[in-house]
Amino acid sequence: MTTLPLASTPSDQGLSDSEAADQQADNTTAATIVDVIETVIDSLDSANTAMVSDTDGGYIWKFKYGTVEVFVQLTGLSNDDTISAWSAVLKLPAKDEAKLTRKLLELNWSGTLEARFAILQDEVVVLSTRSIADLSPGEISRAITLVATIADDQDEPLQAEFGAS
Repeated sequence: MTTLPLASTPSDQGLSDSEAADQQADNTTAATIVDVIETVIDSLDSANTAMVSDTDGGYIWKFKYGTVEVFVQLTGLSNDDTISAWSAVLKLPAKDEAKLTRKLLELNWSGTLEARFAILQDEVVVLSTRSIADLSPGEISRAITLVATIADDQDEPLQAEFGAS
């Protein structure tokens, strides 16, 4: 029978009780962030298409929402790391890019809340990015839901009006 080593105690690691409590809170928060992301994705992904990739210290999820694919990236689990959600809505080049730019800027002002339109690798995307410092489960849910909903609402009208022929 194989036995696992006992978890080290704060004194074994040279940590004060306060530092040990902070470390335990960070570990709990990290697990909670991943769990919340996966719960939100599960609630939005009615087609059960979600996939996750564990990268160097982070994660990337992909799922289908309506007519769009949505990506969620967690770069790591320290306060300096970020969570990003994005979804492509239009391939570039597009027809009448000046008019498209104006429309996207107007939408950024009036219709995207904490999300925004941007260009990523020759595609117009809807995205939201935030550091994970002091991140609440509600903020995670809102960011992913906003990106998915706005992208699904805007992809077909933008493609119809500005898509290359």
